[in-house]
Amino acid sequence: MSSWAGRTATEIAAAVREKRITPREVVAEHLARIERLDARVGAFRLVRSEAALAEADALAAHPDLAVLPLAGVPVAVKDNLPVRGESCRQGSAATPDSAAEEDHVTVARLRAAGAVVVGLTNVPELCVFGTSDSVYGIARNPWDTSRTAGGSSGGGAAAVAAGMVPLALGNDGMGSLRIPAANCGLVGLKPGHGTVPAGIGHGDWFGMSENGPLATTVADARLMLAVLADTEAVRPSGNLVRKVAVSVRSPLAGVTVGRPYATAAREAAALLAGAGHQVRPADPPYPLWLGTTTLAHWTAGTAVDAADLDPRRLSRRTRVHAAVGRRFVAGVRTGARREQLRARLTPFFEEHDVLLTPALARRGPAAAAWHERGWLRNLLANTNYSPLTPPWNLTGWPAMAVPFGTLPGGAPCAVQLVGRPGCELELLELAGQLEELRPWRRTAPLD
Repeated sequence: MSSWAGRTATEIAAAVREKRITPREVVAEHLARIERLDARVGAFRLVRSEAALAEADALAAHPDLAVLPLAGVPVAVKDNLPVRGESCRQGSAATPDSAAEEDHVTVARLRAAGAVVVGLTNVPELCVFGTSDSVYGIARNPWDTSRTAGGSSGGGAAAVAAGMVPLALGNDGMGSLRIPAANCGLVGLKPGHGTVPAGIGHGDWFGMSENGPLATTVADARLMLAVLADTEAVRPSGNLVRKVAVSVRSPLAGVTVGRPYATAAREAAALLAGAGHQVRPADPPYPLWLGTTTLAHWTAGTAVDAADLDPRRLSRRTRVHAAVGRRFVAGVRTGARREQLRARLTPFFEEHDVLLTPALARRGPAAAAWHERGWLRNLLANTNYSPLTPPWNLTGWPAMAVPFGTLPGGAPCAVQLVGRPGCELELLELAGQLEELRPWRRTAPLD
């Protein structure tokens, strides 16, 4: 591994600000790592080698380089957010191959903070599924390249876990940050509604989808969140003692949580209890209709995003998903079920500050061309391994995946932290305590 590829964003930015290394040197080392490893990992749809180096050179002459929080930090951007001068394909042959005229606001904020966009990452078509494969490639888990990196921000997670970039910008409409973060041993934060500008697709999947960070450390996730939210990364002051509920129950009827994932959640709960938090077992009152509501919102979001595209150029699983969703669009737009879910779960979060759960129910599926397989097969694969993330998109509350321990064979395991609106920094603080109590390896051993 080179001296800077594989280092944290916090370390890189400090070194660039102090002129111990130039932005070009940092970017060049990461581009070299991408060139060496990405054929095995499949993280990127597009690598901006020449443009990134030119932007790094321009950054070096920036008059305020010494105060930029992400000075010289290479970042990857999910291929459903516009990057000026590049096409935004969303994993689909049906989308236009035309260059974006402007950066998405979150990309613009990263660049204003000194970050350099090195590439656009692979996603499933229209960012629908929990496996990031499409006509543009298959994003693999760097810890076990026979397995998917997850989805839909899977390419970004693969890039960070492989040390190709220290940070990736993704988004999460049904778990699309937390699922790949959990697969790849990263910190993945879905902010609460309104914390970070969204503007994803045609209506953010009815307001459920949020942009957020993928990082190797809690400090890096906190730093990136501050830039995306245009606020200060202030850690909560005082003695942070929280009432933590731990639940290993699947929110979806008929879907079970595997033993290693349940064990990880219980062990994380024990560590937090040992750190002084008030921890007790407690299951949220998930309604029986949560499964059908999740399916309705998931498919309806796809129906809206696919409405203006040529269906002949969409994969079969996407066409069926959109067709199913069209019958639900009108009902989903009312927001009635989401409001009912918030009303049902709010008393639980008045009694508990934070919910701790497993992040996944089982290992991610094989890294394969799932976009060539049938819709029902995709639906079952996704539902069975990631049932724990969608409720918090429906409520609009913050949730994050935190690495915690390993599975048999050495792949990462993870837990999920969920909180009330506005408590992103408190979740990060708890995640930081878990990071200190159970340190994790930051990048996969690919070299």
